[in-house]
Amino acid sequence: MTQELYQLLLIEDESATVKMILDFLESSAVSPLAERLLVQVTAVSDLDEAVKVCQKQEFEIILLDLFLADIEGIDALVQARKIFPEQSIIAYSQSEDEQLVIQSFQHGADGYLRLKNLDSYLLYYELLSVLQRKIYQSKSESQRSLASQQKEYLDLETLISSTTSVTARMFGSDTIKDSFPELFEELKQTYGNLLDLALEQRAFKVEHDLSSRLRNLADRLGFMKASPRDIIQIHTTTLREKNRDTNIVKSQAYVAEGRLMVLELMGYLASFYRKYYVSLNNLSISSRLPPKDSS
Repeated sequence: MTQELYQLLLIEDESATVKMILDFLESSAVSPLAERLLVQVTAVSDLDEAVKVCQKQEFEIILLDLFLADIEGIDALVQARKIFPEQSIIAYSQSEDEQLVIQSFQHGADGYLRLKNLDSYLLYYELLSVLQRKIYQSKSESQRSLASQQKEYLDLETLISSTTSVTARMFGSDTIKDSFPELFEELKQTYGNLLDLALEQRAFKVEHDLSSRLRNLADRLGFMKASPRDIIQIHTTTLREKNRDTNIVKSQAYVAEGRLMVLELMGYLASFYRKYYVSLNNLSISSRLPPKDSS
């Protein structure tokens, strides 16, 4: 089994300290914890250089010296946290000031090390602790997101089962999914393509004129005498298939864009039926009007 390689960014302006930390990380024979963590270190001397490096590569953990040449103390951590809001940061220093330790955690440090007491074991232990906490938080977030999605699907499916279709009462029709499964698959494919375009439009700031495409889809559904229940079935089935084998970030994006799309599509279908009913009502009224007196 291939061991995962973790990228570590070291922000340190003293070459002797850089060498010491690299030596600790290479002391696999000294620390048994090293067998559980394979790291690759990139060292930079200041925050500006760190920004440039992070534009080209992602790092799981940042090791930050709190006493750099151009910024010192808690200000270094505050600035680093502004620049790297998502990365795990382990701060360290030569200082024995307890207030600095407390302030570091208050300002977003995920760990803290004192160089005076540092050895290979303590360094690996801190790195493993921060990584495991990060993995746990990521899994918890994924589980919460999945639970939220499942609840949304359940709510929509409950709405499907409890809604009495206006169009079913009007036309005596079943759902498109039950009556014409092949047509339902085609509509689902069309809706899925529009959902992909919505994500592309959001991510790359391009314009796909989704409103016109959704209006065309709504008109097509209207001519099929579709109901809101049909739209919800198309929406939930498409989302389930899209999110089956995708990562959590893309899954959340599908759900977010889907909420907007399904509401817009329902609005266009309602507009279609309003026009339809107006035409029927006008026709019905005109047929009941007495003929005009020709004299």
